Amino acid sequence: MFRKVATLTIIGATVFALAGCSATPASDANGKGTIAVIAVDLASPYERVLADAAEAAIIEAGYEATVNAHELDPDRENQLIDAAISTKVKAIILDPAGADVSVAAVQKATDAGIPVFILNAEISEQGIAKSQIVSNNAQGALLGAEAWVEAMGGAGTYVELIGPATDNNAKVRSDGYASVISGYPDLVKVGAETANWLRGLAKEKMEGMIAANPDITGVIAGNDEMALGAIEALTQAGMIDRVKVLAFDGSVDAVEAVRSGTLVATVLQPVLGVVDATVAQAVSYIETGETGVDDEKQSIDCLIITPENEVKYVSAFTLES
Repeated sequence: MFRKVATLTIIGATVFALAGCSATPASDANGKGTIAVIAVDLASPYERVLADAAEAAIIEAGYEATVNAHELDPDRENQLIDAAISTKVKAIILDPAGADVSVAAVQKATDAGIPVFILNAEISEQGIAKSQIVSNNAQGALLGAEAWVEAMGGAGTYVELIGPATDNNAKVRSDGYASVISGYPDLVKVGAETANWLRGLAKEKMEGMIAANPDITGVIAGNDEMALGAIEALTQAGMIDRVKVLAFDGSVDAVEAVRSGTLVATVLQPVLGVVDATVAQAVSYIETGETGVDDEKQSIDCLIITPENEVKYVSAFTLES
């Protein structure tokens, strides 16, 4: 079970735009060494912010950073872990390819004496990684579903776009949505598709669900990119004005969609808080042998962006100070 972390300050935080991939040696001029960041997909706005913020925090702490992505490919993830081991990095910060499939790679790094710090998604075993820090996806899904149900007026037919089965976040968010929606018998789900967090694939899946269910009035999506793909399909079908769409992440594009009225809401993941906590614990472990916290699994609460409060959100994953 995750332990909730005291809310970290994300107000006024800066989103860093740094180089995406580097091949820095494992020792810098000051001799502190390198921390490897392995993200999911650097083309994703959310993952881009995560990777850039991690790199910036690592550099600020006096270490070098390498940044790469596995794109949900366990073989690629394994190769990147092997590379980190061979260059003797001081630590690995990993957004895993899957709850189960990433366990062996994390174990391999740990066995090689390199501590691994998981962020954004969990792995299915404890006691291997030094910490696992995520957004409170269940709490965030409840916030999003409540806003969407209100916008739907508690009635209508809807479809769902779900993340990859290998990512536990996909199930947690879907289950969280369902726990709220199940209390409204006049809301009826007529279709669901897996779109792997991807905008293009979500657009294709949405087109198929529109063809099968042309009278839908709602869409719930497990992340922003899938919601934005759904919006593209609904716009092309001339349906966007009557279909209420829910998203999850809080990216720049999603906030703009809330402003334009094509999204009911997007759940804001506290990505900068997650990254800051992860890097701080990695640095603490490298330098003291302790993370500084009692629990391996930790979570940070999400926020909700709606038309009523979107004016406060000035850039990706940040609040106006």
